Amino acid sequence: MGINIALDGPSGAGKSTIAKMLAERLGYVYVDTGALYRSIAYYVISQGADPKESGQVCPLLSRIDVKLAYENGTQLVLLNGEDVSDKIRTPEISMGASAVSAIPAVREFLFELQRSIARENNIIMDGRDIGTVVLPNADVKIFLTATAEERANRRFKELQEKGDSSTYQQVLEDIKQRDYNDTHREIAPLKKAEDAVEVDSTNLSLDEAVEAIYKIAKDKLNPHKDDTIPKKHEPKEVAKIRPVKRGKKLNPIRMFLYTALRLVVKVIFRCWFNLSFEGTENIPKDGSNIFASNHRSYSDPIFIALPIRVPISYMAKEELFEKNVFFTWLIRFFGAFPVTRGKGDTTAIDTSIEKLEMGRNLVIFPEGTRSKDGKVGKGKTGVALVAAIAQVPIIPVGINFEGKLKFRRKVVVRFGKPLRPEELAVKSANPKELKVLKNRIMDAITELVH
Repeated sequence: MGINIALDGPSGAGKSTIAKMLAERLGYVYVDTGALYRSIAYYVISQGADPKESGQVCPLLSRIDVKLAYENGTQLVLLNGEDVSDKIRTPEISMGASAVSAIPAVREFLFELQRSIARENNIIMDGRDIGTVVLPNADVKIFLTATAEERANRRFKELQEKGDSSTYQQVLEDIKQRDYNDTHREIAPLKKAEDAVEVDSTNLSLDEAVEAIYKIAKDKLNPHKDDTIPKKHEPKEVAKIRPVKRGKKLNPIRMFLYTALRLVVKVIFRCWFNLSFEGTENIPKDGSNIFASNHRSYSDPIFIALPIRVPISYMAKEELFEKNVFFTWLIRFFGAFPVTRGKGDTTAIDTSIEKLEMGRNLVIFPEGTRSKDGKVGKGKTGVALVAAIAQVPIIPVGINFEGKLKFRRKVVVRFGKPLRPEELAVKSANPKELKVLKNRIMDAITELVH
């Protein structure tokens, strides 16, 4: 687990510049979260969509692939393979970033990327909610601020050097508007974490601000008070391996009811859709297996369950359990249990292991959200974590159909060869092993989607 330094504060406080200089001094990785949100805003605006409208922004997320790369010590922002590092630094994109960052789906889209970088590296991450939401357990938390006038003055000079025609008054108004937006948004508003140290840079030079934050980090990270700051922590398991004992039989009456219901639903679904299954020989006849699938529609759990003899359980976002009493009863009856997405829900992990120990099969959608265009996303490490802890077979699944799911739409569900624990040879649940396992699972799913 890497050492994490969270640097929060309002727009124009100098977070990015200071974080870069501090990261270079410490030999840490600098993570510019603002650039990630700016890249989303840039793509949304380039597509003619309104960054304030979630209905226009959310459908575009599946088309976005954003990465941070480092070349000769310089961070590059790659949007769908294009270097947009300079294009995202304009007042228009700045306001757009503030707008898209208030959309829950956008924050969730970038959340796992930010945390995965933090798990695997010693990092300095700057943003608006790093110490309060993204990295609430960061080793060091700094809240960097300055007056609106001083921040506008710095930003105005920066834009002038780039040839931008914005006036000082325009920049000041943008700063004030963004401050208001960031502090009043419903999702993860800008605020100082309770355990953060505040640094006011209004009257500090750049070097003085860096030195002030360096001293705070040194005091927090080095109890011996010498002149060094630790370079890394040893990787730490996020959970202990506890292999599930397989072969447990479910209640025969429940199995009978499940089989009868499955046959009825299978007939209905075959009439409604042009539905076919491939690779059913790869489906184990017993329970306590993980089926890891791409995510296309709300019908996916049923598509997967129809050819499987043993009842399934699956994670569903907690919002679905708040719709109404009957709907909640219905999805629970069909094996759903809630997960709080984007917050490392350990209860959902424990429930997953419990379902496997009962002898049920577990269905997990590693992407977390549905893909609109059928392309397989990056996936999250939750599936790898459950598989590593439980040490059970993983059966990759690919759900295939074109466009939207509708009457008589051709749907092909493919089941791949099981990835068995002895083949995966995962001995611990540390972040590096989980990342390797997650990538292998996502590769297996991707091969089935075409």
